[in-house]
Amino acid sequence: MKFHKTPLEGAYLIELERRGDDRGFFARFFCEKEFADHGLDTRFVQVNNSLSSKAGTLRGLHYQLPPDGEVKVVRAVKGALWDCIVDLRAGSTTFGKWFGAELNDENRLMMYVPRGFAHAILTLTDNVEALYLVSAFYGPQSERGVRWNDPAIGIEWPIQPTEISEKDAKWPDLNETFHGFEAMRGL
Repeated sequence: MKFHKTPLEGAYLIELERRGDDRGFFARFFCEKEFADHGLDTRFVQVNNSLSSKAGTLRGLHYQLPPDGEVKVVRAVKGALWDCIVDLRAGSTTFGKWFGAELNDENRLMMYVPRGFAHAILTLTDNVEALYLVSAFYGPQSERGVRWNDPAIGIEWPIQPTEISEKDAKWPDLNETFHGFEAMRGL
C-alpha cells in the first residue's frame, strides 16, 4: 500500500499496490503492520457496506464523540463517490478545514478518516457500493453531524446533492455546544 498524506493532519489517501498478470491482480486492502508503520490505527471492529442507488446521494457529515470516536477506512467497490472529511479536533492545525477526493472502482483509492473528523460521501454515479472499516461500535448517544452546506466550512461539492436524508439535512452548523470540539482535542 502507498500512503499519501492529505492536507488535513492525520488523514490519508491509501493506494493499493497491485501485483498482477494477465489473470488480473492481487492487492492488500488492509495490513496491520503497514498501518502501524504509518502511525495509524490497526484495530477495526466492524466492516460496513452501503449501497446508494442514485447519483447525487449524500450521506453525512457524520462522526461520534469520545469515547465512541471512530476511525474509518472507506473504499468504493462499485461506482464512484466523492469522499469528504472535516477536521473537528479543537487545537488541530487543520481545525475546521475540509478535504475531498474521488474514490471509485477503477482507482481503488481508500480514505483514512481519523477520530475527530466528520465524514460524508456523495455519490457521483448510480448504484454506488462502499465498504468501511470502522474502529468503534456505534454509540447512539455519541452520534453527531454537521450540516453539509454549513457556510463556515464552505465545502465545494463536485455536484449538487439531490438525495439527502431528513436527519442529515437537519444537522446544525458548527458550534461547540452541540459538536463538542473540546472533547476531541488531542485525538
